[in-house]
Amino acid sequence: MSVRIDIPGLRPESVTVVPSPLAELGMALHALSEPGHHPGLQGWATGVTARMEAHLADRMCEADFLWRTTFSDLFLPYAAVPGALPAGTLAAELDQLDKLTDEQFVDAALEFACVLTYATQAPALLSDPAGRRRALEAAASRGPQQARFARWLLDDPPGVRAWLRRFLEDCAAAFFDDAWSRLRPQLEADARHKTELLRRKGLAEALAAVSPAVTLDGTGARITVDKLTDGHARVAADGLLLVPTSLGRPHLMVLHRYGWQPVLHYPVGSPELAPPASVEELTLRMAALSHPVRMRLCRHLARSAYTTGELAQMHGLSAPEVSRHLGVLKKAGLVTTRRRGRYVLHQLDVTVVARLGSDFLEGMLR
Repeated sequence: MSVRIDIPGLRPESVTVVPSPLAELGMALHALSEPGHHPGLQGWATGVTARMEAHLADRMCEADFLWRTTFSDLFLPYAAVPGALPAGTLAAELDQLDKLTDEQFVDAALEFACVLTYATQAPALLSDPAGRRRALEAAASRGPQQARFARWLLDDPPGVRAWLRRFLEDCAAAFFDDAWSRLRPQLEADARHKTELLRRKGLAEALAAVSPAVTLDGTGARITVDKLTDGHARVAADGLLLVPTSLGRPHLMVLHRYGWQPVLHYPVGSPELAPPASVEELTLRMAALSHPVRMRLCRHLARSAYTTGELAQMHGLSAPEVSRHLGVLKKAGLVTTRRRGRYVLHQLDVTVVARLGSDFLEGMLR
C-alpha cells in the first residue's frame, strides 16, 4: 500500500522546499488535541494547555476534528491556488486560504466526514441537494458536534471562514507566535539543506533525506510514499512542494487531493521515547498487529473512532469479520471502545502504540 505521485518530466527547479507557518500551526493544534501522537511534545503541550485562556480552549473544541482526526488540507491552501507557494507569514497564508472558493473550502473542510471523494472531483455540495444530504449523513455518523459544524459549513461558508481565521489568529497570539519564532530557523535550515541536495545530487537523494519511506523509481517518473493507504496524484505545471514540520513528527503526510498541487509534509527533528511495557504485554501486542487486515484497521482507528459497520464498509469486509479482528486488538489493550447513543465506537490507543518501538528494543536488551 502506498501513495504514488507521477512526476513525468519534472525538473529539479520545479521542486520547492519551504516551511509554512499555517501548516505548522495546524500541527500545533493537532499535537495539543492528540498529545499521544507526539510523546516528545507532551511537555510543550502541557505548558500551552495550562496557560491557555478558557474561552480559547472552548473554541478549540468546536471544530477540533479538522486537526485531530485528520490534518485538514485547509492548512495547506497554497496547494489549491495556481502558482502559489507558502508565503512565509501566517497572515499572508491566511490570505491564501481566503482565496479558495467556497466550494474548495467546503470540500476540504468536510474531509473529516470521510466522504470518499478525495482523489476524484468532488460534487458541488453547495448546489447539489443529494451530495449535501450524503455529506450531512456522513457528518452525523461522526457525532453531534460534527453534524452541527457540517450544517453550519454548508449553510454559511463565509461565516465559517471568518470564524476559522479569527480562531487561528487568536491561537497565534496566545501560543503559536512564540513557538514559530523558535521553530522557524530549524525549518528554514532543513529547507536549505534539501534544496542544496536537489541542486547537487538530484531528486532521489533529496527524497531519501526527507524520509526512507519516500523513494524515486528507476525511471525518475514516479515517487512512492510507503504508507498504509492507497493514493495517486500527478504533478502538473506547478511542480512538487515539500513542506518540513517540527511539531508534526512522526506524521509523514501526502496531499494528493484532486485538482490540488501535490505536497509532501515531512517531519524533521527527533522525538523522545516513552518507558517500555512488560515483555508479556509487548508479545501480545505485536502478535495482534501481525495481521495485515488489523494493520489496515489500525490506520483508521489511529485517526478517529469508528463503528464496526463503518470499518466494514471502508475495507470491504463483513461486520463479523471486523468484530473478530477488533476483539484481538482489544484483548491486547490496543483498542478502546465507548458508546455514543446507539453507536459503539472503537479507537486505537495511540499512547500504547507509540511505545511499541522502544518497548521492543528494551525487551531485547534486558
